[in-house]
Amino acid sequence: MAMTRRRSEPARIPLNRDAWIRAAVEVLAEDGVGGLRVEVLAKRLKVTKGSFYWHFRDRRALLDELLAQWKAGRIQDILKQTAAQPGGELERIHHVIDVYASARNRKGIRIELAVRDWARRDAKAAAVVAEVDATRLDCARRLFVACGLSDPEASARSMLLYAYVFGRSLMSYERFAPELERLKGWIAGRIAP
Repeated sequence: MAMTRRRSEPARIPLNRDAWIRAAVEVLAEDGVGGLRVEVLAKRLKVTKGSFYWHFRDRRALLDELLAQWKAGRIQDILKQTAAQPGGELERIHHVIDVYASARNRKGIRIELAVRDWARRDAKAAAVVAEVDATRLDCARRLFVACGLSDPEASARSMLLYAYVFGRSLMSYERFAPELERLKGWIAGRIAP
């Protein structure tokens, strides 16, 4: 006699590697790397730990994959946001300031902070963060150089740009600056040549 599923029970979709990684991203955003334990993920996904080991050798393999995906996503976004046609570099600098200093995806900010916190304790994570930061700074530096600035000044403005962007993402400026758009414009005028 065949067993039938009750109508109220949803069909069980088999988990794949990506489902584990998506769950890991959620946990990372909420609890940091310390919360990324196989038991926690299995419970969240309502499966046994055995399912995890079908897809990953161990927790470190999951962490390495998580870092690789974060790095690839960040670098892809950086390249996209800083791509400029010749003559459009100054406009692109203002675009980068606007995009990265606007009200952003809070989950993305939490993930960024979690990865940076992780990098304080883990050499692999630190190397990935360093590579992403180097890409960020180099892409911005090239935009400033294309605007006619010397390499040292372009490097300094790149650092200033990202210091503003990350500082802005950590603060609730709305509480301190009722004229946020005017303030953002003034700051952008100081960063861009």
